Amino acid sequence: MTFATDDVTKKAIEAFEGFDVDTQLGLLWFGYKDIKDQLAPANATSAQETAEALFHQIEALSPQEQLQAQRDIASGADTDISRSYSSLSSSAKLDIWLRLAQAMEKGTVIQVPDDYELPSETHDFVNSIKQLDFEQRINFMRSGVIAMGAKS
Repeated sequence: MTFATDDVTKKAIEAFEGFDVDTQLGLLWFGYKDIKDQLAPANATSAQETAEALFHQIEALSPQEQLQAQRDIASGADTDISRSYSSLSSSAKLDIWLRLAQAMEKGTVIQVPDDYELPSETHDFVNSIKQLDFEQRINFMRSGVIAMGAKS
């Protein structure tokens, strides 16, 4: 399933999926930072509750285990957390990443190192994402995170 409805957003998803897992996580982080002030979560209560439960499970892990859980979800690894993530609705999946980003800002989830820089091969990609309007960016993010999680 994808929410990318135009060619520009679809091409962005294809490019995103071509990056390695850590680069994808970095792109999600920087993407969140770029639009966080415009976000107004309005997920259904059920999506928020299921996302909250899985988020708390990840948050309770050690920092290295938190990072591994995110990597497992992004790579589609066959782990309990990744399988739980796969069973969530698209709204809950987006909610998980929003919660993780907010927790990274608070310091309750392992943070992207301050000196982390995206690989140089992502510069054109990042510039193309910045050209998308807000709705396209949300659709891009939703489409990107829907594909993550353990594969059935």
